[in-house]
Amino acid sequence: MFLLGLTGSIGMGKSTTAGMFADLGCAVWDADAAVHRLYGKGGLAVAAFADQFPEALVEGAVSRDRLKEIIGRDPTALKQIERIVHPLVGEDRAAFLATTQADIVVLDIPLLFETGGDARVDATACVYTDDVTQEARVLARGTMTRAQFLAIKEKQMPAADKVARATYVIRTDTLEQARGQVQNIVEQIRSSRHA
Repeated sequence: MFLLGLTGSIGMGKSTTAGMFADLGCAVWDADAAVHRLYGKGGLAVAAFADQFPEALVEGAVSRDRLKEIIGRDPTALKQIERIVHPLVGEDRAAFLATTQADIVVLDIPLLFETGGDARVDATACVYTDDVTQEARVLARGTMTRAQFLAIKEKQMPAADKVARATYVIRTDTLEQARGQVQNIVEQIRSSRHA
């Protein structure tokens, strides 16, 4: 099994690119989706939050909005939250890897380099587009203001640093461009494994 870590900053097209890998028969594990499962009703993180941050719970689920408020009031809370969530995310990933039969597994992890996740994969791929396209995509979603986008971007590792560290870079200016690069990466990995 070949592990490919997929990363990229907000608005770069990571989710769309992950779907392209899935279309080519790769198994895709999504870190954000894992967190949603853990935070949802009956999720494994709910009990831990009920114990340490009961104010974060709404109708039996962990509220991301409440967590943002808690971190806004007390920035040190982020480290406590990470101590709860990171091991559970790791368990979710391990369970996924234990059950998949795919030859290539794509681990879709937004903070791959920031969390040292690149040390646990065979190669890394970073999705990338120019700043103007990135901002336009994010603002087109209608879920955040430009100020919120810039605040998130400020907290993330600069895109150029991610590109410099990645084994593969996938330009996502157009769908066709991205799809062609994904196909090349998958072919390279499969041919090197059977060589």
